[in-house]
Amino acid sequence: MPKKNKQDDSNFEMIAKTYHGLEDVLAKELLQLGAQEIKTLRRAVKFKGDLGFMYKANLSLRTAVRIIKPIKTFKVRNEDQLYAELRDIDWEQYMTIDDKFAVDSFVNSPHFNHSLYVALKTKDAIVDQFRDKCGMRPDVDLDQPNLRINIHITDETCTLSIDSSGKSLHKRGYRLETNEAPISEALAAGLILLSGWDRKSNFVDGMCGSGTFLVEAAMIGANIPANINRDHFAFQDWPDFDSGLWELIRSSKLKRAEDCYGKIIGYDLNPETVASAKINIENSGLQDYIEIHCADFFETKKPEGPTHLVFNPPYGVRIQGDIPEMYKSIGDTLKKNYSGSEAWFLTSHLEGLNHVGLRASRKIEIYQAKLECRFVKYEMYLGTKKMKNKQN
Repeated sequence: MPKKNKQDDSNFEMIAKTYHGLEDVLAKELLQLGAQEIKTLRRAVKFKGDLGFMYKANLSLRTAVRIIKPIKTFKVRNEDQLYAELRDIDWEQYMTIDDKFAVDSFVNSPHFNHSLYVALKTKDAIVDQFRDKCGMRPDVDLDQPNLRINIHITDETCTLSIDSSGKSLHKRGYRLETNEAPISEALAAGLILLSGWDRKSNFVDGMCGSGTFLVEAAMIGANIPANINRDHFAFQDWPDFDSGLWELIRSSKLKRAEDCYGKIIGYDLNPETVASAKINIENSGLQDYIEIHCADFFETKKPEGPTHLVFNPPYGVRIQGDIPEMYKSIGDTLKKNYSGSEAWFLTSHLEGLNHVGLRASRKIEIYQAKLECRFVKYEMYLGTKKMKNKQN
């Protein structure tokens, strides 16, 4: 294997990808983690850091789904230019003849019509270089490559990057059981951070499904790295992987774990769903932080102390039945049983919000998969809002 590139010991540019609506949350995470030259993009944040920071970012970032490292940017107008620029890269810096690779491509250019064709030209340039040098060609593996390459062409600008994460970072490694349409772990964490939970109030998910909000809240509350349960990252297959540095960073982050202050409580009406959530919670190792009950949220009451609710009620394709009535019941329950609390929930059923019977103090546009959603906040004041303002 080639020796470590000296450039990797200094700061280099990286891009962390995320969901629409969570760019600022991710930028704040990166700032707190120690990133430099942070700049928000569309569904991504650009930043700089060194090799160790790349390891730390993959381990710790809660709202990132992928972290890529750009290795070359160039102008391109046709397939011959593209092939020549890609062929000019010394690919032995990034992989060996025995490694398998994959190419992801995105194209928005008048000079190229199909992203798949760009991916195939990239593959050709790489395998042709190895064949000329070694007389052999590396294999392509779309599912479990040692090196995943990202090529992005906008107009005449091509950016070539290598993926340091591998599988999407939302795949934390703890979720073994899922309900019909589980929320992404990274999106769930982002919504909790976006909601402003102070980590000291009780945290309640009234419709907890497979328990994703509960586990993500427990990790946030206990300051546990988001991806501590993952067994592999793509950078571990890179020729310059520093196993000693990786273990040092991993153990250092674990030592900073804390106790949760408030209770973390989940409810779900379906016994099978609760059983699945318990399996996921136990697999995360956070069962000591989380309470989960088979109960109807509409019959629950606020636990003692300040309480913060975040949940993801069934909506759209996930529910059959009287949606307006369900949203009315949510509003009634919040008003009667959770006075003095803050509640946030995610929905794509925008019409349903008209039946909650409460005025939302915030509405944030979020996309879950291809569904346009709103993340809405309701404040249940003790008494009237006018009385609360007088007290302040």
